[in-house]
This record gives sequence, structure tokens and C-alpha cells, in this order.
Amino acid sequence: MNKPTTTDDGDRPTTPPGAGATDRPTPPDPTSAADRLAATTATDAAADATAATNDGHIASADRLGPADRLGPSDHTGSTGHPDVDRRDSAGRSDSTDHLDSTVRHNSAQATGADPLEAGTLANGSRNADRPTTAGWRTDDAQTGERGESNGNGRTRGDSDHDHNGGNRDRNDLAGNGSNVGRSGNGGPSSAGRESNGNGRGGAPTDTPAAPPRPGVLGRLAGASYRRRGRVVVAWVVAIAAAFGLSAAFAGDFTADYSAPGSDSREAQDLLEQRFPAQSGDTIDVVVRTDETGVTDPEVQADVTALLDELRAQPHVVAVDDPYTTPGGISQNGDILVATVNLDVVLPDDMPVEETEEILAMAAAAERPGLEIALGGQTVALAEQGEIGSEAIGMAAAAVILLITFGSVVAAGLPLIVAVAGLALSGALTGVVAALVDVPDWSTALATMMGIALGIDYVLLMVTRFREWRAAGLDPEPATVATLDTAGRAVMVAGSTVMVSMFGLFAMGLSFMQGAALVTIVAVLVVMAAAATLFPALLGFFGGWVDRLRLPLGRRRRTTAQLAAGGHVEPSRMWLRWGRLVDRHSIIATVVGVGLLLALAAPFLGVRFGFPDAGNNEEDRSSRQAYDLLSDGFGAGANGPLLLVADLDGPGDEAALPALAEAVTATPGVAAVMPPAVNEAGDAALLTVLPATGPQDAATEDLVHTLRDDVLPGAGVEVHVGGVTATSIDSTENTAERLPLLIGGVVLLSMVLLLVSFRSIVIPITAALMNLLSVAAAYGVVALVLEGGWAGQLIGIDTETPMPAFIPVLVFAVLFGLSMDYEVFLISRMREAWTRTGDNARAIVEGLAGTGRVITAAAAIMVAVFAAFIPSPEVFLKVIGVGMAAAILVDATVVRMLLVPAVMHLLGRANWWLPSWLERRLPQLHVEGRPELYLPDAEVDAAAETDGRGAGAPELVPTR
Repeated sequence: MNKPTTTDDGDRPTTPPGAGATDRPTPPDPTSAADRLAATTATDAAADATAATNDGHIASADRLGPADRLGPSDHTGSTGHPDVDRRDSAGRSDSTDHLDSTVRHNSAQATGADPLEAGTLANGSRNADRPTTAGWRTDDAQTGERGESNGNGRTRGDSDHDHNGGNRDRNDLAGNGSNVGRSGNGGPSSAGRESNGNGRGGAPTDTPAAPPRPGVLGRLAGASYRRRGRVVVAWVVAIAAAFGLSAAFAGDFTADYSAPGSDSREAQDLLEQRFPAQSGDTIDVVVRTDETGVTDPEVQADVTALLDELRAQPHVVAVDDPYTTPGGISQNGDILVATVNLDVVLPDDMPVEETEEILAMAAAAERPGLEIALGGQTVALAEQGEIGSEAIGMAAAAVILLITFGSVVAAGLPLIVAVAGLALSGALTGVVAALVDVPDWSTALATMMGIALGIDYVLLMVTRFREWRAAGLDPEPATVATLDTAGRAVMVAGSTVMVSMFGLFAMGLSFMQGAALVTIVAVLVVMAAAATLFPALLGFFGGWVDRLRLPLGRRRRTTAQLAAGGHVEPSRMWLRWGRLVDRHSIIATVVGVGLLLALAAPFLGVRFGFPDAGNNEEDRSSRQAYDLLSDGFGAGANGPLLLVADLDGPGDEAALPALAEAVTATPGVAAVMPPAVNEAGDAALLTVLPATGPQDAATEDLVHTLRDDVLPGAGVEVHVGGVTATSIDSTENTAERLPLLIGGVVLLSMVLLLVSFRSIVIPITAALMNLLSVAAAYGVVALVLEGGWAGQLIGIDTETPMPAFIPVLVFAVLFGLSMDYEVFLISRMREAWTRTGDNARAIVEGLAGTGRVITAAAAIMVAVFAAFIPSPEVFLKVIGVGMAAAILVDATVVRMLLVPAVMHLLGRANWWLPSWLERRLPQLHVEGRPELYLPDAEVDAAAETDGRGAGAPELVPTR
């Protein structure tokens, strides 16, 4: 049965004890709960006083008023705030005195009931591991026990059964006026009292059962709650220390996109050893005149003056003279190009401020009739700038949280945790960069993950905390119960994300490993904040979680219906949707799969490669230089191939002319620069200009033709390098290792779900659903990269190849995030399945119970990822739009439609696990054990049967 409960002020449910016992109605009891409790315990005052005095607490029931013995949900004292209470020298609150002085009848049966499930205090004893705050099940008024006289001095006690039970053992002990407990052998149980012939009670015959002991997360939450000030200070100190470490030891962001052991990697190594001046990054200075030509004396003087200024800049080791270098001037004489050689190997190594200074010099040298543009990866990197995506994402998340909770305090808790996690992980990123190669864009990826996961995880726990408050628990026990139930799901969800990111190490690319490590650090920090900082914040604001409500036009609910497990009943909309999917599961499955396959279809025509300056916005200098080079020297000038020959044998240098002739005669080659031999005479460099652009498939064919057909017969060892060749090798390396990544991540995730949910089918279906979500994301990314209407919406107006590492990153990130929603959804379903044994009801209850939370969490993630779409960097645009679309599809089509539909079709097979495997798997209890924290009247109601399954309460929507 459902029980109305006040949710705004956290008062204990006003349901009369024993409500929900539909199988055996109990006559009204004219005796008040306080009187019954006093009568039951007065005869044992001496024994209770002895046990409690050792702990320095009030022990006698005679010293308590009726209100104290009943123990209201919030002991506000004179302050009016539930968390402001007096503390004794041991650090315990006054409310503990009321708790310890209350004699608790144990609800465990002597015949073997689990004391953790019965979980009550007995005979004034106190468990040090359990938070001693009002709100736990502590007195007979909460247990629903009834005593009625039968006229002959005998009292019959109907005590509540344990959460798995449904049978009440009634023991009528005749002739001695005793209070009857439950016992398997007809005698009094450990929860009962023996009494002598004159009605005076004696000591219990059995050892009292221990109260429920929270799990590790619950105990950690309790400690963080009680020491909230210390926890907050510890986080502030940790953030400050991280910033200090970052300032002292932070490394530079570097990214080596070459494939280990590839031909282009060997060419780059040979360049660094034999041609130090040519091994670094370069900047192209491209000049165009309108009519006079670049050989005009006035133009030549301006160009020479600019090049002389550039030679004096830091990190510049050489500047070519376009008037003396072969191929420096176009055939029509209108365009020239001068190459500026830098001493940095990677564009990330060049300080952005120095690149911006070079851009300013070029802009100052321009005049009417003289156009100057700078090109190269270093220039493109400096032009990207910052757009404040993090702030945009946080602002959007704040709006969604306010709409979801309708309370400033409740909405603020996830934001505080996310900001704290972002500050700590962001500071640690610099330290990680000092240890491994970390690309500059990895900070944006880690920021996206940190904000999205931090807010989503705390959103789930705030929702659960409010439900526990609605169930009648005080802030501290509600905090412990929240971490011991929803907190478990958060830890499993975070673990799946880290498993996915660890899969990036299998790719063998240093920049991916660095990005994975930074993201893993961000996820770990978020999980730590959820387990420690969030409970500490509840210690300050838990009693005010529904304060500062916003007038959003919704009717304020002062009461809520509580379902089994302490959950607030879902709205009518989610119940209707769950039942609709149940009735039309086949149609829902077909529609869901069809929609996902349709979204994935564009990926079949995707073209892999690295975007270059030709994909930048037209007003940028790098894009203008790219177009000028194409106009004056051909499309291949933007992606030259560097042929590096190792002249380590006699006669090798004599083979160079023949090599140049063979390369020139190769189809697809536009021009070949004369071979350049280094000073030591042990290496030569040939620059080859393809006839096609760096992103064209014909250029990739040319690279393979040179390596396979032309160079092996040159009589000298030659390696093909350059940016274009490096991109081709990296793409092929990624394609070879991608199956290993997918297989490893899917397998590890399935094992984690197998252990978590103790089912063979759940991990298999979850993996298939997640792969469909990933395929849909790939399709959306491919669609926008086509440069059509979809691409123009996000600023991509030309056909752009997909970087090979994009599918890898999207898979790792999205698979982990999809598992988050799977864990949230399935954990609620399993909780219902464990309680009811009814598959259909568990699915509807789980879907209806998590629909609102998953929808809000998905909206926040979509907002956070979409905030990176305006980024000037193409790949960040792609990841932003791909992840936003994928999360939207995953949280709606997959989790709210496809998963429940398939589970309805599979029936009880969803939860099948071979007996031999069940005996060997550890018990994780991802769904927690919420029945341990409910008032006993709620446990009674949860165990009642309505004809559809044991313990299946009636789901009555609140509105």
C-alpha cells in the first residue's frame, strides 16, 4: 500500500502502524504508541539503564516524555533546523539520547532471519557503525506491532515480518501475561520479552540481533556527513595542492599523431637525425600581388623586409628565399611562397603568443595590392582561440537542474560537486602532461566528461536523497541510505567509463593514451567527490534541500506517494509510457532498431583522413594561405611528400638522379624538387608535390604506389614521410587496432555487468544496445562531415574527412556513458525484480522510476557536449555534435524504448544465471538494500502481495 508522506519538511510518514497488512486487518488500538512503549519497557528500565549508562546516555524510559519516546523525524530543538543540535563531549547529538533510550523489539525471527535485514536496535543497545540520528527504525510505534488483550491476561503481539517474508508468526503464550515476540519454536524471540507471573518483565532470552550495518559507501557517507567541515577543508586543500603541483611540474601539451613503427615515423626520425633544420614544423608565407607580379622591385623589397623580421623571431631557425629557391614563385608570377623553419617538432610546442606576433608582422606588411597570408599547422592552432565552452555547458546544466528540481538548493548541489571536481582534475592535467604525451584538446574532452558525469551522478543521488527524506529519514540516515543505494550504481557506472577509456591504451598511439589518462583522472575525481564531498554538503544543506523553491508554474506537491523501496511514485506520464511499451513491445523493438540503423547509414560512405587548413573558416589566415597555394602551385602544394634517403653505402648518392626521374614519371606526381644532401653526405631529401590534394583518395594511392612499386627498385633505402603520409599511416594503424579496442571494452563491460546484475542476458543485450548507439553516433558525425545542410548548421561548409581517431574516442566515451544509463535503469529494475519476482512489473517500475532522472541527466549531457559545437576546431565540433546526438538517442530511443521492449520480449530469461556461475560470482548488490533503511511500516507494505507478485505494491501516480 502507498502512504502519503510530507516531502517538503521531511516529517515522518503519518501512516498508522501496520498499514498495508491487507491479509489480516488489525483492530484499532486505543492505547497510544507512547503508552504501549512505556508499558513494554518500564519493567526493564534497570537493565536498560545499565547498558546505556556505559555510553553516557539516558537509559531509563521513565526519564523520557512521550514525544521523546516516539522520536519524531526531525529533532529541531530551539533552532528549528534538523541538523543543528547539541553535542556532548563524545561528539554525539542530543537526538542520540532519544534513540538510545528507546527499547527496540527486533523484527528478526529466531529461526534464521538475517539480522541485517531485520536491522533494529534492541534493549537500548547502540551500533557504533550506524549513524545515531533520529529517523532510523527505533521504536514500537514505527514497527506496526499491535497488542490486544484476550480477556485472560494474555496479550497477542503481531510483529512485523522481515522484508523477504510475508508470514507473520503469532505465538500465543498463555497464562502469564507476557508480551509475545516471534520465534520459530514457540518461545519468545530475541525481539521479545519474557515476563514472570506478576507481569514484571525479565531480561531477553536471546542475544539481540545487530542493527543493519551500512556498506562501505554508506559508512564513508556517514563519516563525511559527521565530519563535513573537515571534508570540505580537505577538498579545498587538495585543489590548492594540485594547482601548486601543476605550477611547479606541469608539462607542455604535445601530440605525436604518427603510428609507431610506420614508414612515415621512420622518415621523421631520419629527418630529426640528419636534417635538424628541416625536421621541425614550418610556417608558409604566401604572397600575392594583383597586377605587378611578385618580382616587382617594390614588392620584392617589402617581402625581403618581412622575411628578415621573421628570421629574428624566437624558434625560427631558417627562412627560405623565394627568389632563389627553385619552385618558390608560381608559373604566372603572381604568387610566391617562403618556408619558415621552426625548431619545434610539433605545432603544440610553439608558444601561441609568438605565433600571434608573427601573424601581426604579416598583417602589418600588407598594403593595397599586396596580400600576405600565413599557413601551416602552427598558425592554424594559434587561430583557434577559446570560446568558453565549459561556462556555456555549466550555465545550461544549471537551467536544466532548476527546472528538474524546482529548488535552488537541490540544483546547486550537483553544480558545486562538478565545479570542485573540474578544478581538481583540471589542475592535475598539467601534472599528467609532464609524465606522458597529452594533446591540447584532451583538456576539453576531460572537461566535458567531468562536468557531465559530475552533474549526472549527483543528480541521481540528490533524487534518491529526496526520496529517503520523503520516506521519513532524517538528513544523516538519508545520506547514508543514498550512498548505500544510489551511490553503488554511481560507482559501477563510473567504473564502466574508466574501463572504456582504458581501452584506448590498446591503440598504441601516445596521444590517445594521454587523452585517456587525463579523462580517467577526471572520472576518478568525480567519483571521489560524489562519495565524500556530496555527503559533506548534505551535512550543511540536507535539511534545506527543498528550500528556495522557484515559481515555475507547477503545482507544489506537499505530499507524495511512497512505493516499495522508499521510492517516490513516478508521475502518471511515465507509468503510462511503461505500460504502453509493455503492450506493444514488438512494435517498439522494430521501430527502435529501425531508427538507429537509419541514423547509422551515412557512416557507410565515410571518408577517413585528417582535416587541414582547407576546412577552416574562410576569414582565417591559414585558410587563405591554403587557397593561395592551391591556386598558384596546385592542390598538392598543401600536402607535399617528403622522401628521405639513407645514404649509408658507397654509390648511394649516385643513385639519386635516377630516383628523382623515377618518382617524376610516376602517375599522380606534379613536381619533384631536386635532391638535397645534408652536410655529412649520409642522407638526402626529395620534396614531391602530388597532383591532388592531401585529402584526396588519389594522394593515398600515390603514397602506396611509391612505397610498393617505385622506391624498392631505387637501389637506396627511402622512406616516405610528411604530414600527408603520417595521416595515412595513422589511419591505417587505427583501423587495424579498432576491433581490438571494441572487443576488449565490450568484453570487460559485459563482465562488470555480469557481476553487478548476476545475469547472462543483461550484459549481452546491454552490449548490443550500446553498439547500436555508437553506430548511430558514427552516422550523425558522417552526416555533418559531408558539408551539406547538416554540416552548415554547425559551421562545416566543405566536405571534410573524418579523423581516424574520432570513431575511437567516440566509441570509448559513448560506450562508457551509455553504460551509465544502463546501470541506472537496470539497477532499479533489479531492485524491483528482487523484491517482487515479477519481470513485467520490474521493467515498468524501473522504467517509470528512472525515466525522469535519465531524461534530466541526458538533457544535461546534451547541453554540455553541444556547448563545444561552436569550437573553431573541426574535430571538437564533430565530437560535440556526435556525442550530443548520441546521448539524446541513447537516453530516449535506446533506454526508454528499445531496452524495456526487448526485456519484455525476453521475459524471465533476463535474469537467468547458471547455478554453477551464481555460486562463484561475488555479491555486489548494485541496487543496494533499501529495505534496511525504511521504517518498519514501510517494510511491511513492501512485502505485501497484491496478486501480481510478492511484494508488488500498487503504483499510484502522484499526478
